[in-house]
Amino acid sequence: MEIRELGIAGAWEILPRTWTDPRGVFLEWYRFDRLAEAVGRPLDLAQANISVSARGVVRGVHFADVPPGQAKYVTCVRGAALDVVVDLRTGSPTYGRWEAVRLDDVRRRAVYLEEGLGHAVCALTDDMTLNYLCSATYNPAAEHAVHPLDPELAIDWPVDDPVLSERDAAAPSLAEARAAGFLPEHASCRRTVESGSRPAAPGRKDRSL
Repeated sequence: MEIRELGIAGAWEILPRTWTDPRGVFLEWYRFDRLAEAVGRPLDLAQANISVSARGVVRGVHFADVPPGQAKYVTCVRGAALDVVVDLRTGSPTYGRWEAVRLDDVRRRAVYLEEGLGHAVCALTDDMTLNYLCSATYNPAAEHAVHPLDPELAIDWPVDDPVLSERDAAAPSLAEARAAGFLPEHASCRRTVESGSRPAAPGRKDRSL
């Protein structure tokens, strides 16, 4: 398993090693110790979600109030998706930037993002299925969204006519969310992350693919 940080601090791409033979495929899609070693703290699992989407559906950009925030570990178990991490943390050196990773049931990559980062996904196939591991349970009062088609973000969605939920279609722009005071502050996010840091479980570093 290889874990590497993306261009936005607090977001990582996980590339698992897979074993294939005539019976099928085996892989470790999540390792508590390897993730903790790479990111500096464990993922305290509080909730696990499954999301199934038709081709062309875009979900996000979603984020939660910090503190407590919600860290996420996301992988695609069926089909393919473009997974997008957006830096919504005011005061961050990469504020307003986004990074995209293709998640699919071939390479079986995963993405981990810390509290305060925005998350969105676009289904590239029908019945695209994502698994989410989350560090906090869902709290509707603390959940927010930024419009995924906001020109300021300029996310390069790979579909001509993205299908949005009513909530996402009515979401504010990045500028509107910032003016309303919804966006997390970078300093507060760092304090939240650092307060949860503790030594990782011992384990062998595996840099293989």
